[in-house]
Amino acid sequence: MIVVENLHKHFGGFHAVDGASLEIKAGTITGLIGPNGAGKTTLFNVIAGRLPPTSGRVLMNGEDITGLPPHELFHKGLLRTFQIAHEFSSMTVRENLMMVPADQTGESIWSSWFHRGAIREQEKALLDKADEVLDFLTIDHLRDEKAGNLSGGQKKLLELGRTMMVDARIVFLDEVGAGVNRTLLNTIGDAIVRLNKERGYTFCMIEHDMDFIKRLCDPVIVMAEGKVLAEGSADAIMANEQVIEAYLGTGLKNKVQAEAGA
Repeated sequence: MIVVENLHKHFGGFHAVDGASLEIKAGTITGLIGPNGAGKTTLFNVIAGRLPPTSGRVLMNGEDITGLPPHELFHKGLLRTFQIAHEFSSMTVRENLMMVPADQTGESIWSSWFHRGAIREQEKALLDKADEVLDFLTIDHLRDEKAGNLSGGQKKLLELGRTMMVDARIVFLDEVGAGVNRTLLNTIGDAIVRLNKERGYTFCMIEHDMDFIKRLCDPVIVMAEGKVLAEGSADAIMANEQVIEAYLGTGLKNKVQAEAGA
């Protein structure tokens, strides 16, 4: 679905993404892991149109989408969430969801004067859709709560819910588990798996919680120093010496030898 070819993103002399190439296949939940500074979020930002690449290409189903702005990618079904949730804090949870679909009839002054019936019908459909999403995510009891009052984990669920208000095809999740308690993290994980299996969503997720990655993701892609270091199943990645070295600063053999000599 998504193919990244020899992608570079430089900030002056710093090469945040340095020739990364990878593929995210349709129907997968792909994990993207690596140490801090590996280039993971920068890669997301380039794919999702928030940053232009220095060079390289991004393809979506064979179409070159390199450098397209986020609103155009939104209409193609490519969405992303953020490590820090971006909610409208003074609006209710339900209202946050209802704002997502683009080109709503009520946004036009002309339509607000002459097409009130159509506006009412669309608002009813959006209301029903929002309630269905809240029920799916098991947070229907929060529908009338101000979004700013939600916990960190509930805000992550709300962000996931926003992707359900449109015809998302692929969703990039940036540290969906950051700052989330284990109970809510399990709820988020269940929702991601259901969206993948029941509704055909493709996901790519940055995450540091390897238990969460192991539960959800196959394959797992590892980045280090702006490059793709390894790819495989979670078990294979966790046993890969290069990956261990990238995270811990020492190879598995050296670690074993040091322990044997102690």
